Amino acid sequence: MAIIPMSSAQAQGSAQGGPFVVEETGRSYGNLQGAVTAIGDRRGTIAIAPGTYRQCAVQTAGVVIYAAREYGTVTFDRTACEGKAALVLRGLGAEVRGITFANIAVPDGNGAGIRLEKGALNVAYSTFLNSQQGILTGNDPSGRIYIMRSTFSGLGTCENSAGCAHSLYIGNYGELTVRESRFERGRGGHYVKARSANVVIQDNSFDDAAGSGTNYMIDLPAGSQGSIVSNWFIQGRDKENYSAFIALGAETVLHSSDGLVVTGNEARFVPGLQRSSVFLADWTGSRVAMSGNSLASGLIDYERR
Repeated sequence: MAIIPMSSAQAQGSAQGGPFVVEETGRSYGNLQGAVTAIGDRRGTIAIAPGTYRQCAVQTAGVVIYAAREYGTVTFDRTACEGKAALVLRGLGAEVRGITFANIAVPDGNGAGIRLEKGALNVAYSTFLNSQQGILTGNDPSGRIYIMRSTFSGLGTCENSAGCAHSLYIGNYGELTVRESRFERGRGGHYVKARSANVVIQDNSFDDAAGSGTNYMIDLPAGSQGSIVSNWFIQGRDKENYSAFIALGAETVLHSSDGLVVTGNEARFVPGLQRSSVFLADWTGSRVAMSGNSLASGLIDYERR
């Protein structure tokens, strides 16, 4: 599983045992995979001691909560299982709390902090940093994903054979919610790309000021219902595609977008930049409800394509 402890001190953890403790049993483990395997097809919480770990794990069953004992003090760095991610998830569900995933890269360009293949996922107070992707998922039309108060920084690339990677890349999942999170300093692709049937994207910041070769802030290529509400957007200078902030139905449309609500957002260009762009570009011709968006000069609110 490519479990590589950075040092013996980090592998051993505290005097009471290893740094990965299954709270339900009180047993500690020297590596993350050992703790995940011990939970098996049950529900369990892994409390993780502060440290930087060159480890990864694959979850194939059960519901596992991965929780930093102190939020922001745990980093999984540079190591991917199965050539995919630091956490490869295909159990019933998972929750990630207060963990940083950094510098994840694999040969096909899809290296991620989290690869979700099926099941539910909650993420809170976590950071995805300087990797090819932050979170990448497969398809699970009955599944749901909830992300809150997390940061996606220095992610994305369009330089590999697998196509573009994105800060957040969600497949055909039933529901996606992203709240109170920050997207910044993209390195290619989109900040949020999601084929979910229903989305709630609310109270986030999309800061492209230091982005490089980026595309859309939000791409809903298969059509989506739900809401995009009270977000803050700033488009940077270095864009591969600056034609729109939000794209709807630009690929194969799988879902109706009728009733999608886009309201109360603020969208700007970086100071001193003068260009024309579209806030919402729509390939579906759906009945989208747009109101109360504060847009910079040169930014058209809606365009049918």
